[in-house]
Amino acid sequence: FGVRSAMPMFEARRLCPQATVIPPDMAKYAGVAREVRRLMFELTPMVEPVSIDEAFMDLDGTARVHGMSPAKSLARFSRNVESAIGITVSIGLSANKFLAKIASDLDKPRGFAVLGQDEAKDFLAPKPVTFIFGVGRVTEEKFAKQGIRTIADLQRIGEIELMRRYGAEGQRLFRLANGIDD
Repeated sequence: FGVRSAMPMFEARRLCPQATVIPPDMAKYAGVAREVRRLMFELTPMVEPVSIDEAFMDLDGTARVHGMSPAKSLARFSRNVESAIGITVSIGLSANKFLAKIASDLDKPRGFAVLGQDEAKDFLAPKPVTFIFGVGRVTEEKFAKQGIRTIADLQRIGEIELMRRYGAEGQRLFRLANGIDD
């Protein structure tokens, strides 16, 4: 859950100087975050917070406990958050954290997206290299000089060559480019 700004506040103020900016109530925000986490722990004890408004949940083995698939459990969770707390959430369901994070960003706000392991490689291929966490502007520029602009370029180069060029980071890039995140 949470609000993601598409631009920095200073830029928004420059473009719209007449806007009224309401400062955040961090105590309230943290309280809401705790309530959402409480509902997460009702689904699984395997909750990994990433930030105040984002977490990963491992739902392996929960179908028997809840009597429904993880997708149905997450749909119910989303409804429970909205009715009990009054906010909406965006959910991404996948085989690993990298793909789940991508899926959660696909249909914001109030989205629910599933990204399967089998479709991940083709889905990722046309995306820019910056789609991979940790590839920022500096790395993007370095890659561009080598003709690497898309995730498909990383897929084509291959794991061995990426490891030769970039060591362990090359292996990480290859694996994520192929939707593999252990």
